[in-house]
Amino acid sequence: MFRPKIPTMPSPTGIVTPPAVEPTAIVQHTPGPAPAPVPVAPVAPARPTVQLTPGTALALVGGGTAVVLVVGAVLVSMLLAVAVTAASVAVCALVVRSLIASEHKRR
Repeated sequence: MFRPKIPTMPSPTGIVTPPAVEPTAIVQHTPGPAPAPVPVAPVAPARPTVQLTPGTALALVGGGTAVVLVVGAVLVSMLLAVAVTAASVAVCALVVRSLIASEHKRR
């Protein structure tokens, strides 16, 4: 059931002859007049190189710093939210445990 079924090639029956090949004729071609030259389009100028001035370098550094600070603040706030949630769940668990223990003492 789990074994792959590999198709088998049927063996040929009788005499097998190769396909008939017809001979081809060789025809000499005489070259005609040369085609007219195609006009070449002007080459587009290469892309200009990016020049990094002190102002743009300062802007890039400032932008990168801002991105790092924003991402760091978001990650720290998420970590703080997880820590506060864990602490509140732990306090709730202690309160529930205390209530259950005091109820057992009263009986």
